Amino acid sequence: MSSRSAAARRAADLSASAGDSAETGLNLVDHFLIAMPSMLDPVFGGTVVYLCEHNANGALGMIINKPTDMTLDTLLERIELNPALISGPLATGRKPVMFGGPVQVERGFVLHSPHGAFSSMVPVSDLIALTTSKDVLEAVASGDGPRRLLVSLGCCGWGGGQLEEEIARNGWLTVRADPDIIFDMPVEQRFFSAMKLLGIDPMMLAGDAGHA
Repeated sequence: MSSRSAAARRAADLSASAGDSAETGLNLVDHFLIAMPSMLDPVFGGTVVYLCEHNANGALGMIINKPTDMTLDTLLERIELNPALISGPLATGRKPVMFGGPVQVERGFVLHSPHGAFSSMVPVSDLIALTTSKDVLEAVASGDGPRRLLVSLGCCGWGGGQLEEEIARNGWLTVRADPDIIFDMPVEQRFFSAMKLLGIDPMMLAGDAGHA
């Protein structure tokens, strides 16, 4: 995968560059990357990545099916926010915090349904936004945050052309993302559900199959 320093720059520049169009002819914003069986990397093997940015300068996304041992209410307590108001019927506070990727693992990335106007919010699609500022978690803790959200620590990043190379080497399958898989599907079902968007039975997929 790409170097952490290059990917960190992609994360830092996300808000500024979100409007850039891809010049490579391949724009996978709002798509899932699904790791092929040939992906033996200990970080990315068996993962589904949601891509928030993809242009000529590189790509940025979050792993959505690799939970940490931390729940959202624990994370809020660690950053000195009171999670008491999110323990209602939706049990938002018990949602697991994801390991979003190996870049900036000390930083929070929140995928959520469009809601309000947070200081670093970047719309990804009509149904999904990305926020990296603390104010979205403050809103969640106060009971006034987005109802659909996924919180991750860290992200994934690629430099210009690197993701395309990995796809060409059959490292990833690609498919338009389904917000229900991100926000509502149990973590252990997300890989199989993403595969089914392609009409593929994961048990029948060979390691050297072509990409979609």
